[in-house]
Amino acid sequence: MQEVSSNKCFGGCTKVFSHNSDELKCPMKFAVFIPSQAEQGKVPVLYWLSGLTCTEQNFTTKAGAQKVAADHGIMLVMPDTSPRGCNIEGEDDSYDFGSGAGFYVDATEEKWKTNYQMYSYITKELPALVNANFSVQVGNQSIFGHSMGGHGSLICFLKNPGMYKSVSAFAPICNPMNCPWGKKAFGGYLGTDQEKWKEYDACELAKSYSGPRCDILIDQGKSDNFFVDGQLLPDNFVNACKENPSCSVAVRMQEGYDHSYYFISTFVEDHIKHHAKYLKN
Repeated sequence: MQEVSSNKCFGGCTKVFSHNSDELKCPMKFAVFIPSQAEQGKVPVLYWLSGLTCTEQNFTTKAGAQKVAADHGIMLVMPDTSPRGCNIEGEDDSYDFGSGAGFYVDATEEKWKTNYQMYSYITKELPALVNANFSVQVGNQSIFGHSMGGHGSLICFLKNPGMYKSVSAFAPICNPMNCPWGKKAFGGYLGTDQEKWKEYDACELAKSYSGPRCDILIDQGKSDNFFVDGQLLPDNFVNACKENPSCSVAVRMQEGYDHSYYFISTFVEDHIKHHAKYLKN
């Protein structure tokens, strides 16, 4: 693990590291905000998953999350969204598949399965790296994300009962099996068998979730073009959660807000406070 950059920030430090990933078979970067409380003892961890086209930098530089995390003594970890530079034919051809669009699944199709193992990277390799190298409370972690990363945070939580203390999302792709983005990604990474798709669809996972009761927070902008165009489908997730008494979801529809980081920065304090309730309990 090599340090790429370090900037003092709200009493702590925002750093970027690179490492050679065993899961993805390529170099990867992730950003981390280390609050000053980590100098005195171990702190909880909150993982952030970004959306299509993003890197480890978008949330780190645009969301304004470090001050809130510093106030609560929470470490933030912000990984990249896909493998990079793997020399796979077509990996850079479109914004919504390949580079910058890993969709947080473990690919099974021959062309992609060697490198595109983002689900295992997020749930196994990255936490192991963080636990081994930073002053964190092992096992005391939560997860949230935006758009494709909102989808990622929901599935990581729902597929692993007890691994994360809490989950939230901004404008998540809630039902990828039934939207254009998801159909393209799942078809490319997982193949044509839609039974395999169900393993990474938050609506399907919510119906079968059997872990501790969870209170999921989602913010969705009413002026989000992708919401209007049917890419996000939060109502489908609400209905899926209604079928399972262990899943409680609050979807806050925010008048006038779009899909951008202006939206995220407006409500990021609410989300970190939501996670702090569980991480600091």
